[in-house]
Amino acid sequence: MTNKVRAAVRTAANKTEIREYPMPDVPEDAALMKVEVAGICGTDVKLYGKPPSDDAVIMGHENIGYITNAGSQFMARKGVKEGDLVFVEHYVPCFQCEWCHAGEYRLCPATDWRGNPDAIRYGYTSAERAPYLWGGFAEYMYLPWNAVIHKVPDGVSPELAGIVTPMANGIQWALFDCEVGYNSSVLIQGPGQQGLSQVVACKQAGASLIIITGTSRDKARLETALKLGADYTIVVDEEDPLARIKEITNDKGVDVALDCTAGAGTIPVMLGIEALKRKGGTLLIQGEMADFPNFPLGKVATKYITIKSARGHNYRSCELALEQLASDRFPLHLLTTHRFGLEDTDKAINAVAGKGEEGVVHVSLMPWK
Repeated sequence: MTNKVRAAVRTAANKTEIREYPMPDVPEDAALMKVEVAGICGTDVKLYGKPPSDDAVIMGHENIGYITNAGSQFMARKGVKEGDLVFVEHYVPCFQCEWCHAGEYRLCPATDWRGNPDAIRYGYTSAERAPYLWGGFAEYMYLPWNAVIHKVPDGVSPELAGIVTPMANGIQWALFDCEVGYNSSVLIQGPGQQGLSQVVACKQAGASLIIITGTSRDKARLETALKLGADYTIVVDEEDPLARIKEITNDKGVDVALDCTAGAGTIPVMLGIEALKRKGGTLLIQGEMADFPNFPLGKVATKYITIKSARGHNYRSCELALEQLASDRFPLHLLTTHRFGLEDTDKAINAVAGKGEEGVVHVSLMPWK
């Protein structure tokens, strides 16, 4: 093992530099992970274009790799050994607060990078904070005692395991939070990696009707959605999406509307509200929402709509996502479309943003490529 670790560091908006960091000393209750795949999603695009601070950051929060340099306490506590392929969640919780005790560490203040300057979260934490390796866009990541890790099942490649985060979000948001299940009818807006993962989660749960929307630029992704189990696709800039939803559902509407448009504004929310059935539907919204001064609160109340916010995943949804990847029930390899090395981090993020590459669904950054 070398004495230096190479990392792609966001130093300013839309700017990345390759830097070297010292290989950290690893105490008995910690470990290192040799990063094999760091997935890139829409959140990375947002944080790259508009960094929340001036701090240099090693981005990358969807991370897969091999345990190395592990202390004995770490291995005993986590049930792993050196050489195990693992998925590391981006949360680094305190395991002391009420949320952690309830198993909802995604809400732990120690992971809240927006409100807590001392929070640690992979892909978000300052690269000036020792031991520096707090993101997956690097050859190695540091794993403290409170890192949340999952063993990757045998037979699942690192690249396929790289989509576990959107898959876990699909299970969390659709199944756990919005209670999609047997015979549910679902509208999914946005056919990116998150929307396509929702298709798989809903199909696995027994949904009888899955409609997914996209633009004319998304036609290849919409074809993939059909292969993964969607029943209907709607191209929103070529047809009236609400009229088509009413036609498909015989004017009944859907049980659940999931916004997976990565913060496309108020239009998906309005379509979701209109597309829900006359009484008792559930609407999932993304957290990064613009101001909405004319929000139709009266219609929400009249239609008895329940609104849920998309907020990460819990331990169980990650485990189920890994089992889904190992099941080989769906052609999930269709999601892993593009691969880049560390030096091409800027190009990789822009590919997810729809710049410079065609047919992008999920991008894998591979530091050793």
